[in-house]
Amino acid sequence: MPNERLEFLGDAVLGLVVAEYMFTLYPDQDEGWLSRARSSLVRSSALAQMANELHLGDALLLGKGEDATGGREKASILADALEAVIGAIYLDGGWVAARTFVLGLVRERLDALVEGPGDPDAKSRLQELASRDLHEAIRYEVAEVGPEHDKTFTATAVVGGRLLGRGTGRSKKEAEQLAAHEALLSLAVEPDGLHRGPSPTPPKDHDA
Repeated sequence: MPNERLEFLGDAVLGLVVAEYMFTLYPDQDEGWLSRARSSLVRSSALAQMANELHLGDALLLGKGEDATGGREKASILADALEAVIGAIYLDGGWVAARTFVLGLVRERLDALVEGPGDPDAKSRLQELASRDLHEAIRYEVAEVGPEHDKTFTATAVVGGRLLGRGTGRSKKEAEQLAAHEALLSLAVEPDGLHRGPSPTPPKDHDA
């Protein structure tokens, strides 16, 4: 079966497993937050890291030219290969096998740095991470809407011109903690994310 077909299937399985996991893990988060969190876990850079951990590049059958130019280390090739593997596992072992395999890859990335969306230490842990890697402080931009007695606050966590996370809460403090939490989630699956330069929007889903 051509790898492209397996990639197509694997991408769908991956997306559903991660969506189900996020839906269950964070019952109080809205669709926008869940979508951004899922995007952080399934974008190409994250998939390439997972493929590297599995040493998937060593198992690829590549043309001489691609191999000679470092194809085994290219993020796009590694991400596609991992999706193909997920598709093959689904065909061979079904939903349970595929779900177990995918969660084995993504669960640690989510849980390692992030204990929960209301984690009171999220801001301090994010500041420590940013200070250590960039020697810069996190800047929080907060907007509020609604009457004085019933305001809703939306905060964004920004460093070096890059938006890392967004959160909405009933208080400024809650919104900033949620934004810090989402930023930690993003950085947990992309360790070099702080070095990629400014970006006007949070990371988007990768192209299959």
